[in-house]
Formats: sequence, structure tokens, C-alpha cells
Amino acid sequence: MHPSSCVVLKCQVKLPPTCNCAKPPSTIPFPRSLSLGCSLTTTSQFLPKAMEAPANITIKGILSLLMQSIDDDDDMKKKSVISLGMGDPSAYSCFQAPPVASHAVAEALHSHRFNGYSPTVGLPQTRRAIAEYLSGDLPYDLSSDDVFVTSGCTQAIDVALAMLARPGSNILLPRPGFPIYELCAAFRGLEVRHFDLLPQNGWKVDLAGVEALADQNTVAMVVINPGNPCGNVYSYQHLKEIAETAERLKILVIADEVYGHLAFGRNPFVPMGVFGSTVPVLTLGSLSKRWIVPGWRLGWFVTCDPSGSFRKPKVSYLAP
Repeated sequence: MHPSSCVVLKCQVKLPPTCNCAKPPSTIPFPRSLSLGCSLTTTSQFLPKAMEAPANITIKGILSLLMQSIDDDDDMKKKSVISLGMGDPSAYSCFQAPPVASHAVAEALHSHRFNGYSPTVGLPQTRRAIAEYLSGDLPYDLSSDDVFVTSGCTQAIDVALAMLARPGSNILLPRPGFPIYELCAAFRGLEVRHFDLLPQNGWKVDLAGVEALADQNTVAMVVINPGNPCGNVYSYQHLKEIAETAERLKILVIADEVYGHLAFGRNPFVPMGVFGSTVPVLTLGSLSKRWIVPGWRLGWFVTCDPSGSFRKPKVSYLAP
């Protein structure tokens, strides 16, 4: 933040029981757990130093402050707030999973054939079905050995980052993007470097920025297509340019395609795996969005690598 400006907080302060309330409000230091009901504006440097924002302010925290401000405003109470951040289509009655899917799950449960432990990587028939489904959009065929079933796409993200993490490594993430990647990267000890998506150019990847950020310790770049949160759908040509850039940098591509085929507009959805012969691609997806069943928590992690870079013995694609 510019030194001549700061954030002014109009606050209702809920002080912890141990607070010495005899002190003037401007000298009460903010504890980390302090609960604030605030509206935020930018102004000059009149905020008392003791009231400077704590270092661990998050977007979620600011959102909760704004929502509380709306709740406290009588005029705003008369208006409804539409959430544009909800990724759960089942929350709306007009979107329902097809009955054939629910009946198939019920039949599987009643059969008692799946009550025991399943293979860690998923049932063979499940992996085969996912491979066949994804192969329909690719110029080569995937096998069940390329597919690993996960508990939703969130676990697929964590598995991908855990597999790539090594001491001193970094990963390139889009900005704006999906915050789970940052959380998983921090947990796995990966340094995060953000490349920009260009709003004036349809939220395309700033490929020059990617090349400037990457070094010998970069293990991968993440591409979310269709975009989350911007909703953009990349053209074949732009995905080709991304693949060629990644190949030049000797990094692989993690393709988050959880919104695959939910494309509106001119550009049809093209899987990143189409360019698997140019650069190895780890494709992440799930049933959640397209099949309207996020609560089923069924995702996948797929290696789109017809050249076999991942399988070459004693050779690492990630080696500097």
C-alpha cells in the first residue's frame, strides 16, 4: 500500500474478555482474533498505528466484513445478494443430476459388491470409464493406467502438487485463480509465483510473464480452462502457445478442467491433453460441475503423456 494512504475501518469492535477497556479506543492494540464489523475506504494516513490491519487479513475475512456491513444496513436488507462465487450447481433446484446416475449409485450400493476396500488408485472399471471418456476429445487413447481416482478435484490438486514438490522448487499459478492451489502449495513447501491473466485480451495467459518467472527450479504451470473465476475459454491456438512455452521451459502443465465442456460463447472447449505430445500434461477433473454432483466427491488425476516422459526409467522431465 502507498505510504500516504491506508485503510480506514468503521468498526463495531467486539473486544475479548481480557481486554483492558479503561484504555482509550485508539490505544487498544488489535489482537489476532479480534472480530470486526467494518466498512473499508481508502484515505490518508489518519489511522492510529495501533489499529493498522493485521498481516493475516484474507479475502474471506474481508468478504465477511462486507457481508456484515450489508446485514447492518437497513437499505441493503431490502435487496437480495446474488453470490457469484458458488461452484455448487446442486444448490439450485433447476439443476439436478440425471436420474440414471442416482439409480446406478443406488444399485451399486444395494449390490453389496463395493462395501470392501477398493484399490487406492480407484476401481479398475472406474479408471477405464474415465480413460474412455477423456480419450474421446484427444488424438490418442488413454489407458486405465493413466487414470488415478481421487476424492474430488481438490484431492487431485493436492496429489499433483505433492508429487512435484521438492526442496527449493516453485510452481507458476494464474492470477486471478483458484485459491486452493496456493493453500496446497504452501502445505507442500512449493514456492508460488503468479503469472497474470490479461483482462484486455480475454484473460489469456501472459506468456512473456511466464517465461520471466520460470527458472531451473520451476516444476509446473497451472492452466485453468474453462477459467475459474473469470469464465474464459481458451482457443486451440492459445493452448498451443501455452504448450510450446512450457516445452521450451521444460516444465509440465497442470490442466484444471473441472469446468470442461461448460463453455458458452465462440470458443469450444479444447482439452490441454490435445498437446500432450508437445509437453506432458496432468489433467485434473471431476464429476462435480458437468454432472451436478459435487457432493459425491469423485475426481481424477490423469497423465496425458503419449511420449512417455513420465515413464522413462531413471530420467526425470523435471531435472534441470
